[in-house]
Amino acid sequence: MTAEPRRPRNTRRSASRRENAPQPADPTRDVAFDILCGVVEHRRMLENSLSRSANEHEAPVRDRAAAHRLAAATLRHMGTLRTVLEPFLRKEPPEPVRVALMMGCAQLLFLETPPHAAVGTTVSLLRRRKLAPFAGLANAVLRKVADQGPALLEGLDQARLNVPSWLWSSWNVLGKGTARAIAEGISHEAPLDITLRPGAAAPEGGVLLPNGSIRLPAGTRVAELPGYEDGAFWVQDAAATLPARLLAAQPGERVADLCAAPGGKTAQLAAAGADVTAVEQNAARMLRLKENMARLAYPVHTVQDDATTWKPEALFDAILLDAPCSATGTARRHPDVLWVKRPRDVTALTAGQDQLLAAAKSMLRPGGRLIYAVCSLQEEEGPARARAAQEMGLIPSPFTPKELSFLPQALTPEGWLRTHPGMWLDEGSMDGFFAARFILPA
Repeated sequence: MTAEPRRPRNTRRSASRRENAPQPADPTRDVAFDILCGVVEHRRMLENSLSRSANEHEAPVRDRAAAHRLAAATLRHMGTLRTVLEPFLRKEPPEPVRVALMMGCAQLLFLETPPHAAVGTTVSLLRRRKLAPFAGLANAVLRKVADQGPALLEGLDQARLNVPSWLWSSWNVLGKGTARAIAEGISHEAPLDITLRPGAAAPEGGVLLPNGSIRLPAGTRVAELPGYEDGAFWVQDAAATLPARLLAAQPGERVADLCAAPGGKTAQLAAAGADVTAVEQNAARMLRLKENMARLAYPVHTVQDDATTWKPEALFDAILLDAPCSATGTARRHPDVLWVKRPRDVTALTAGQDQLLAAAKSMLRPGGRLIYAVCSLQEEEGPARARAAQEMGLIPSPFTPKELSFLPQALTPEGWLRTHPGMWLDEGSMDGFFAARFILPA
């Protein structure tokens, strides 16, 4: 009996069926993809995209955390990832496809994801997102990346590639080689720093830093640490503790913390025994501040208002102004800052910073002291604003070597504070901050 001839397989129809077949859910990569598209295409900050996408996909907490880690790793190495992928692409793909390729590449080269998982989940992601025509491209490109592995990184100046040119140039103003040191500091996931409530015990595994902060490994879930619910500590980068520390609030002093949320510096001032008023305009951020103060059981006065127009009932002995800024000093924790911010954003922010300085001056009693601080590495938002404060009539009160004996490299010749992620590299680095202290003439 003669067998019937086999019908030729319709490969086009088979491929179409594969493309249209339901793809397994993957909240981690769906959320990470949304985050990255928000940053790359819409210049939307990571946290905003994370909240929006995680709610849309009903992602559990662990998936949100994993998505954040994947998106942050991709952003942290984005210049390198673009360079690695370039030889494998004959023509420019749509931006969402490039984002998916960078995600897959980041998993292969920096997150030690097994190749089959990195490739398969990227292909599946593209199919879920109605980008199935590019699934074959992703499969081919990422398999080549997996085959060549770390050899693709040889000879690349990753530090330079991962920092936009305008930021690299501006950071070199801080000193020869500083841009490269900062790039090294922001190239790794940041550890978790906490500030202890006076008398509280440090969580197990924490390392005591020279400023008194406790440092725990990257990825530590703070809410799961013993003592968190009891208000034994709060999250605060080591560098972020310095402005409030240098204000040196005394028991009973009337102190204002302007632009206060999420409340780390407010808590420091309250822990010192000061009578603290925390002013914050944003309703959501004020809610977070109140929740933090309730957990810590600090009796802080809170005012939801615009600090540039709010008028206190009485003048303050001391004021801490941590002004809204470009936040380029926080790139180790928020690598999206590198790709979202533009030079014009910095210029626009300085006008508001001057308004806040003028408002803070009007709230201060004669002889009172003011600290102006920003988590920015930009000249325009730091030294230039300190000089503007002097032109307003505020008298400089330089920080002393004794006050910064634990971090002498952060003391500038002018007596200002300047930290950056290139400091404490062996200990896990720190955020970038600028601070200057002033006195209102009597």
